[in-house]
Amino acid sequence: MTSFPLRCVALAMLALLTVGCQSREAADPTPVAVVAAPTPQEQFDDYLAEGLLAEAETQLATLQESGDPAALLQAQRQLSEAYLQEGQKALEGGDLDKAAKSLAHARTLMPKAPALTTGLDGAIGKAREAERSAVEQAQAARQEQLRLLRQAAEAQAAASRAADDAPVQASAELIDPTAKRSEISLAMLDSRDEVALFERLDAVAADVVTFDRTVHIQVRSAEDLRRVSALLEARVMKRDPTYKLTLSHAVKPVQVPRLVLRMRDQ
Repeated sequence: MTSFPLRCVALAMLALLTVGCQSREAADPTPVAVVAAPTPQEQFDDYLAEGLLAEAETQLATLQESGDPAALLQAQRQLSEAYLQEGQKALEGGDLDKAAKSLAHARTLMPKAPALTTGLDGAIGKAREAERSAVEQAQAARQEQLRLLRQAAEAQAAASRAADDAPVQASAELIDPTAKRSEISLAMLDSRDEVALFERLDAVAADVVTFDRTVHIQVRSAEDLRRVSALLEARVMKRDPTYKLTLSHAVKPVQVPRLVLRMRDQ
């Protein structure tokens, strides 16, 4: 029969062994999971999936270093097709410049496969041709309008001259016919009152043709100068296509827009 002291010693030793094992387990650190960096191919695929085509194209240089021609060719083909899709969307949106740039990228990536870019290339060419055709048609229509306007003005002027040979005392719209110099305000240019501007220039054209005045234009900007000049020239031509209008001008940003009409000898 085992004595009580021996049993106590055995129990104490067992307790010490248990505590030692637990301490060893607590001291051992838990391994930390290491996240592997993406491979060049995985990085390329991520860029392509996110639509970052410029970054994917840069990543091709890294793929070239891998020495796998088949993988590189496949990546070039994928990126070329992605650029073609981008070009197609740009073409559908009417952005011909972006479509052409995307097509150029696709061709650079696959220079030995011209069939890949033929469809988009032809579509861009047709779109540019249609754009040029529309511009040419608009220009032709504008020329025809000008021809008809000139023809109508000439007919009106001829009819006006033949209507009455009797001398008629001319009346002025805005100026004093006896004054050598007359100033006419164009303040409606600042307020952008188109109706008032057209009416004012109609009256100016009548006085210029009737009393043979030169016109000096003073406006705030070059844009206003071009606009007033064109409108006045059209109205003078409408009244008398043979009249030789004499214009001078000055751009004065701080002055209220105006016209100065002078007699020919001034």
